[in-house]
Amino acid sequence: MSQPTVFIETYGCQMNVSDSELMLGKLAAEGYAAVQSPEAADVVLLNTCAIREHAETRVIGRLTELRRFLKPDAVLGVTGCMAQRLGPRLLDSDSRVSLVIGPDGYRALPLLIEGARKGERMIATDFDLEEHYEDVQASRFDGVKAWIPVQRGCDYRCTYCIVPFTRGSERSRRLEDVVRETQRVVAEGLTEVVLLGQTVNSYHDGARGFADLLRAVGAVPGLRRLRFTSPHPNDFSDGVIGAMADVDAVCEHVHLPMQSGSSRTLRRMLRRYSREEYLDCVARLRVAIPGLGLTTDIIVGFPGETDEDFRETLSAVREVGFDDAFMFKFSAREGTPATRLPAEMTVPGDLVDARFDELLKTVRGIARDRNFRRVGERCEVLVEKEARKGELMQARSREFRTVLIPGDKRMIGQYHHVELTGTTGSTFTGQIVRERTPLPVSS
Repeated sequence: MSQPTVFIETYGCQMNVSDSELMLGKLAAEGYAAVQSPEAADVVLLNTCAIREHAETRVIGRLTELRRFLKPDAVLGVTGCMAQRLGPRLLDSDSRVSLVIGPDGYRALPLLIEGARKGERMIATDFDLEEHYEDVQASRFDGVKAWIPVQRGCDYRCTYCIVPFTRGSERSRRLEDVVRETQRVVAEGLTEVVLLGQTVNSYHDGARGFADLLRAVGAVPGLRRLRFTSPHPNDFSDGVIGAMADVDAVCEHVHLPMQSGSSRTLRRMLRRYSREEYLDCVARLRVAIPGLGLTTDIIVGFPGETDEDFRETLSAVREVGFDDAFMFKFSAREGTPATRLPAEMTVPGDLVDARFDELLKTVRGIARDRNFRRVGERCEVLVEKEARKGELMQARSREFRTVLIPGDKRMIGQYHHVELTGTTGSTFTGQIVRERTPLPVSS
């Protein structure tokens, strides 16, 4: 009997990437081999996102497309947040789908696949508040950095957000288990770790908090870079900021979701901080960590957003001076409190579009101006992969800036000092420079 094969296609956030690595690791332990295209696979899994309607629409379209070229007896499954949200409705809407598995059901994946092979239509969407997959070794896609979940679920109940309904209540891994996994990935040759959680800096294992975790993980020998995503502004205590400043491995970058610059809108979003408190958090971070790179998330068109609310968002963007932002048009998600707001609060689509365009222009303009001023600076970069165009490699600075440098794929995983020689306004070009003390190179 030939070795069974699996293809996993991932949508959405870094937590989904990590979950795909867990699923692949679980199946690899059962004898499955990963393949690079769905046509060649005995099992095809779409690991999905439910944060916005567009994300789910893409998956529905992909399911339709896959029907044309899957093997006749291939098992087709939907996993992740969209699977958790829709559950049996996915089975009802597409006869080709035989597996629907939420984020807490991956341990049973091999058994569920076997059931699907026998013609059963399998579903696993129960929450398990004890599940951290501690005994499952991930098969990592990235040969440079490791995504390490430290927390699953979320106890914040922002009115627009589907995550608490698709990933359940917040629970944190034991600090020792996170350190052990970090030690393992460093031993495998990876030098950068990204700690993951829905509100990662609210981490607490019952005895130790996020500051303790940063210090413990940052002390692992051989770890060069430590990042985390995504934090919540409310959970940047003085202790956490102090640990970030003290631990050499912690990179000088924070992705700090703002969502809106209007206190009025933030209250209706149930974000639990005001505009002033957000700006104070930014100020405390920048005082403690000079040269901090700062990125954010912003939602445009939340129900009831007025022209004044939007102007306050623009002014907050200008005051902070973000290096970049993920910007989204409000997407109502079934079951969230925002869908129960009065219909008359809905912002007209053409106005949302206009505001989005203005926000995009403002954010990108600020970033472009900042980046042009950085040309000529020197920084350390880690080479991550081949760039899309030309004989260039894509590297990343500690501040999370993308730098394209000459080279080839043998450089992946290496650290270099570079001088920034140019910028498109968003990414940089650079040249490797010699330092008096050469940087060590990863094996």
